[in-house]
Amino acid sequence: MSIPVVQLSLDSIHKSFSSKDGPVPVLNGLTFDVMEQDFLSIIGPSGCGKSTIFNIIAGLLEADNGNMIYRGSKIQSLRGKVGYMMQKDLLFPWRTVLENVMLGLRVRGEDDANGVEKARDYLNTFGLSGFEKSYPQTLSGGMRQRVALIRTLLMDPDILLLDEPFSALDYQTRLYLESVLLDAVAKFKKTVILVTHDIDEAVALSKRVVALSGRPTVVKNVHQIDIERSSPIEARSHKNFGEYFHLLCSELDIQTRKDELV
Repeated sequence: MSIPVVQLSLDSIHKSFSSKDGPVPVLNGLTFDVMEQDFLSIIGPSGCGKSTIFNIIAGLLEADNGNMIYRGSKIQSLRGKVGYMMQKDLLFPWRTVLENVMLGLRVRGEDDANGVEKARDYLNTFGLSGFEKSYPQTLSGGMRQRVALIRTLLMDPDILLLDEPFSALDYQTRLYLESVLLDAVAKFKKTVILVTHDIDEAVALSKRVVALSGRPTVVKNVHQIDIERSSPIEARSHKNFGEYFHLLCSELDIQTRKDELV
């Protein structure tokens, strides 16, 4: 078995925001590692600063102090190396599906013919071939999120930052898109950091889960999730799924019935 290689380290990251009553500390020395081709989920109470962590990694915010180390070198941000996908698909309604997925490539100035061919390959892979000329308002929520995921992957980021991308969808659609995501991550050998409030989703998808405290936020624990997952549905049927589910619920002080089926 190969030894996991650290891709990104967050070392004692601090962040406060100003208010009329003075500084409000949000991150209080946050420290954890992300491995190459990791699927790492971050869970924690509402308002604990999960999105702040993403914004610092992506270069949208600066940490007050602490270090980020990427593949052995200290950096200020991972701008240009991450793809950031949010709960809202943020598709432009006046652009077709193909134009939406091509947007990042065109901004970057890639050759249009090569970009279109690559985009069509992705659309075919994700079951959206034939919808190239469709507009977002004609698509279902799940299809729109697939378009948003393709747009993110097409930029070939080193790390995918996923901020609750499926939380607004119905359960059946979420299961399907979780499977699409896992297949894409394996095919394109990507590292994923997922922020989620859904413990079920964190256990089903993740190799490791970072559990955060309330504000000011620190890492309470990092849990290894040892589950065979040929699909998210099969992961939920694994004999150890319930044990991990209850363990993570206890980290967040979520009360669950002992006889609850998970």
